[in-house]
Amino acid sequence: MNTKAEALRAQILSLTADYFSEAFPRREFIPGQSSVPVSGRVFDETDLQSLMDSSLDFWLTTGRFAHQFEIEFARFFHMRHAILVNSGSSANLLALTCLTSPTLGERQIKPGDEVITVATGFPTTVNPIFQNNLVPVFVDVDIPTYNIDTTQLDAALSSKTRAVMIAHTLGNPCDLDAITAFCKQHNLWLIEDCCDAVGAIYNDQPVGRFGDVATVSFYPAHHITMGEGGAVLTDKPKLKKLIESFRDWGRDCWCDPGKKNTCGKRFDWQLGELPHGYDHKYTYSHIGYNMKATDMQAAVGVSQLKKLPAFIQKRRENFNYLYQRLSALQDFFILPQATPNSNPSWFGFPIYVRPEAAFTREEAVRWLEDHKIGTRLLFGGNLIRQPAYRNQNYRVVGELKRADEVMQRVFWIGVYPGLTTQMLDYVCDMLTQLCETVV
Repeated sequence: MNTKAEALRAQILSLTADYFSEAFPRREFIPGQSSVPVSGRVFDETDLQSLMDSSLDFWLTTGRFAHQFEIEFARFFHMRHAILVNSGSSANLLALTCLTSPTLGERQIKPGDEVITVATGFPTTVNPIFQNNLVPVFVDVDIPTYNIDTTQLDAALSSKTRAVMIAHTLGNPCDLDAITAFCKQHNLWLIEDCCDAVGAIYNDQPVGRFGDVATVSFYPAHHITMGEGGAVLTDKPKLKKLIESFRDWGRDCWCDPGKKNTCGKRFDWQLGELPHGYDHKYTYSHIGYNMKATDMQAAVGVSQLKKLPAFIQKRRENFNYLYQRLSALQDFFILPQATPNSNPSWFGFPIYVRPEAAFTREEAVRWLEDHKIGTRLLFGGNLIRQPAYRNQNYRVVGELKRADEVMQRVFWIGVYPGLTTQMLDYVCDMLTQLCETVV
């Protein structure tokens, strides 16, 4: 780049910071008038500058920022490989689909095989099981950790079981001691959906390290954001190559965009029934997708990643503050509980409305929403009740009674870093008013 272009770039980035201060001023919170979102993006001028820096390159696919992010994000998880993709849902699809590769031999997952999961998961943790013509085996949930009930794993096992695919609900780690022991005993793959749990710790290790593959989302609601985006993480080089193949059209070549002949024998391979020397960049070993992210998304991620430790700490502080304030209302609510041996990286604060409360979950949610306090249900509740899964091929362990309870009685409120103490006080005051009104 010539000197004048470099000077103009520096000027543009400086003006970008000025623009941020004018376009995104901090707004005063007015209780009852201002909204309290359940989640949202938290960003500053450095994120906008990083985005602008990337856009000035006009390299619209994955590039230097994507490469930097993959290295730094893998390091954060203490893992060898992070593969950037276009969403957390795509990450889940790739994480499971890579295990269907014929190159895995006897461990290849094949149509009709079973994958154990929890009945109250997010749909895109479960959808890849259906999309790969596999059979989900739904296990009940534990209350109040809201993770899979590991006492039911043995009952879920069959001769067709090949994997366990579960999420750490709302940033609260699953019982990974029980799950990893079960998977090891029966030679099962383990996929950890960490989309809500970046930074969560179990037995002094980051979640994601316990399974064969882990996934993360960078949607605006999550711990850091690229707007859209996700990642697949693994310590296994063979799985990394498979994930990249399925992400990049199913091709056998592993050259980055804009690169060629990384292997040194681009025109010297003999694969399948292709002619000897058929261009490796156009040789396909899997039926894949195009799920790459753009470098502009990755540029935001690189900047956001610097803020991640502070974001995680703020989420924990907000959770603890809510817990202290709401402890006086436990005659009405069951408050969440961290999994033993864990330090969650909370995505939200789940609340169970007790049957003996004089109001329902729907009335509590309506009360909060009417007072401009954002709420969410715990994903799809009992997923087998959802229209999408009607007439689908799945298996159920037991009666899923607690999954039905979650569907009928649980909601959650926000803990994301954009919430101030004043906002949290307002939320707690409104919940207290609700309980006092019906006493």
